[in-house]
Amino acid sequence: MITEETFDKLERDTFGYFLYETNAANGLVPDNTRLDAVCSITAVGLALASYTIAAERGWMTRREAAERTLVTLHFFWNSPQGEESDATGYKGFYYHFLDMQTGRRRYDCEVSTIDSTFLLAGILTAATYFDDETKEEREIRRLADALYARADWQWAQNGELTVTHGWTPERGFIPHRWEGYDEALILYALGLGSLTHPLPKESYVAWTNTFQWRELYGHEFLYAGPLFIHQLPFVWIDPRGIQDDYMRAKGIDYFENSRRATYVQREHAIHNPEGFSGFHENCWGVTASDGPGPATKHVNGVKRYFYDYIARGIPDGPHDGTIAPWAVVSSLPFAPEIVLPAIEYFNDAYPEMTSHYGFKCSFNPTYSDKETTPKGWISRGYYGLDQGPIVMMIENYRSGFFWELMRRCSPLMQGLRRAGFTGGWLDSVGESTTMGDL
Repeated sequence: MITEETFDKLERDTFGYFLYETNAANGLVPDNTRLDAVCSITAVGLALASYTIAAERGWMTRREAAERTLVTLHFFWNSPQGEESDATGYKGFYYHFLDMQTGRRRYDCEVSTIDSTFLLAGILTAATYFDDETKEEREIRRLADALYARADWQWAQNGELTVTHGWTPERGFIPHRWEGYDEALILYALGLGSLTHPLPKESYVAWTNTFQWRELYGHEFLYAGPLFIHQLPFVWIDPRGIQDDYMRAKGIDYFENSRRATYVQREHAIHNPEGFSGFHENCWGVTASDGPGPATKHVNGVKRYFYDYIARGIPDGPHDGTIAPWAVVSSLPFAPEIVLPAIEYFNDAYPEMTSHYGFKCSFNPTYSDKETTPKGWISRGYYGLDQGPIVMMIENYRSGFFWELMRRCSPLMQGLRRAGFTGGWLDSVGESTTMGDL
């Protein structure tokens, strides 16, 4: 049975990833718990957001949370921005992966618009929460203001309406753009909310014009295959009762859309058209996650290909039978009536999947060996991308604190309005800001 004590332990243990894995000298957070892992800037944004919950829950003092936040913001403000190949970022955006010690670019990765968005969302969360008139909290707001203002969203368009995935000094802009329904809703909202380099309103319309409405298992919804797409923007944005033009035409809001997407995931597991092991009404959740591959394995006479870390989706794939508990937990606000039994099942059937930071990333019952792995493959570690949504969505389900906090974030509210969102709580939120000099 799932109790308040269950949530207390899962939420706090999961937060432990940010508490103990972060480099205290610069605020950088590792992408995962593997040896010599690099920093993921998305993980940093999620850590910054999670510190506010930790302070509210008493897992750290407000001063401790502010100190950690200040270290992080000072690092990003002072780190090198430029066209050199080993900078930290360019045009107010940041490289996807950074060295945990130096903060310089790793893996020849891209200046990532979406990962920078999640970093900026965490920065704006801190500015919204730390609203006291102490020296430390004023400095948090000042730095957050400056960091957000530096992001050149118009540059990131590269001459077109939609936003590019990113840029590298070696090859220039990545040809792929944020088109089709994906986690970029918050990217467009923050880009539209900028006072310095805002996206034009037409960019949001151009994005929604690429959406795909589908019917699966009796549910009509705005389609995206991986479950995380239906969650990540709404870690920060309360989707209840607010609509843009697209959802007004469909007669629902994004909360209802995510609820339907959650049910579609469960229905797909029940029908299990690919014949994977372990899938049923309480064992589902296909999303971006670690996996047992790359490998090819014959299972019960069927040749299966297994992936490593990839954005898995249903029903069109890629899909190899890997299940991610974090994606299920992150669906709590949308469909607790089917999420709670799934969490209980994971706890009962796979106790070895839980360790000191809560649920491990993922498991795959199909990738099994009768002698060595009778229950299938289980991820050995954790990813920062998984940990943050668990903490924040449990909190949104339990208290609504985080959604209510972000209603006070002026840039986000301004961006939603410019995107055409109206209704519900958004109509009653004032135009005032709690941020620095914005």
